[in-house]
Amino acid sequence: MISDREFTQRMVRTVLTVAAVVLIVATLYAAREALMLIYVSALIAMGFSPLVRVIERRKGKTKRRVPRVLAILVIYLAIIGVVVLLGVIVVPPLIDQASTLWGKLPQQFKKLQAVLIKDKLLTHSFSLQEAVQSAPAGSGGNAVGTVLFAVWTVGGGVFGTITILILSFYLLIEAEPLFKYFVGFLNEAHRAHVTTASREVVSKVSAWLRAQMLLAGVMGTFAAVGLGMMGEPFFYVVALIAAIGETIPIVGPIIGGTAAVAVAFTSSPKLALEVGIYFLVLHQLEANILVPKIMERRVGVSPVTVMVALLIGGALWGIVGAILAIPTAAILSVIVEEMSAGADNHIVSAD
Repeated sequence: MISDREFTQRMVRTVLTVAAVVLIVATLYAAREALMLIYVSALIAMGFSPLVRVIERRKGKTKRRVPRVLAILVIYLAIIGVVVLLGVIVVPPLIDQASTLWGKLPQQFKKLQAVLIKDKLLTHSFSLQEAVQSAPAGSGGNAVGTVLFAVWTVGGGVFGTITILILSFYLLIEAEPLFKYFVGFLNEAHRAHVTTASREVVSKVSAWLRAQMLLAGVMGTFAAVGLGMMGEPFFYVVALIAAIGETIPIVGPIIGGTAAVAVAFTSSPKLALEVGIYFLVLHQLEANILVPKIMERRVGVSPVTVMVALLIGGALWGIVGAILAIPTAAILSVIVEEMSAGADNHIVSAD
């Protein structure tokens, strides 16, 4: 039987432990946005790490390794160049099409009303301005607040993007020293498992990044071929938007399809309907066949895991959660496999 003093000491330790756990959880929750930026930066660093090593190992006539900083800068400059090139290709035609659509919007709105009145789905016609004014309260009542919120959101997105790029740059530079530093706190029995798991994680994240590029290329090609055969104006621009949107799960294909339908609507409502049906079918094939199969082959994550991860990630963090769902599932699978292997080795050694 324990004494009152021992009971008091255990109680104090228990209370302090619970308080410490609650404090740590509360701190992590309060810093969740910062932790998300760090996690995204780490994923980008892991994704580009194999490519950095390839560039480093290239030797010229001097037989010298390319400095790591220079190898990383080459990748960053290539990405910036691609983004600028895409902006130059996409933005001007997109602005032109948007202006044309805006000019034809009142006329198309009247045609739509005529069809609805003919089918007795609408009793009388009204102008586009009247439709905007009769919108539900809150959609346009506080225009200044809406604009300020939009500016704040865009500003936060730009700041977050810059932070991720800078942090991932430094993580790529300091990856090996940081890994050796943290592994140094482990005993010899666990270092081998951690080293193996880290290499497998980097391999899977890099494979996920390549799979995303492959999916973007496949969807862009299908969009270009289909829209070109249907006579979509500026179909190459729309296909490029669809390819870029493919990197954003769930929402990205919707953005690409909406852009395609909007551009087709400037030509005729019939073409817009055909394009909408085509992208609906394309999206179903992409979501239910292409993404699960490609991710299974490239990343080694089963189709069921992919779909479950997308659903959970989207429910927890929205678009960001859906984007990070598959690499996170891959990382967790590696951790579970290594823990299982470690447990099996421990059982065998005990026997």
